Amino acid sequence: MEDLFEYEEEFYSPANEEMSDSITQNWTQQALECYYINCDCKKCSLSAGHYSFICQMPRVIESLLETVGAPDEEERKTA
Repeated sequence: MEDLFEYEEEFYSPANEEMSDSITQNWTQQALECYYINCDCKKCSLSAGHYSFICQMPRVIESLLETVGAPDEEERKTA
């Protein structure tokens, strides 16, 4: 029986490999929420949506802390 595929495909999963640069440049509402609940998924507003993805927010938070630092008080008020 012949192979169904003429070539092999490599599947890329950005959730497991890389983060978009755009989400690590500034504090978004979701990043702020995650930061202030200490990445506790049980307290996260997204957990109610039952999304089928692996949360990358802890990695985003770590990157934001390295690149732009902790959010300031003004940003905390908007979270």
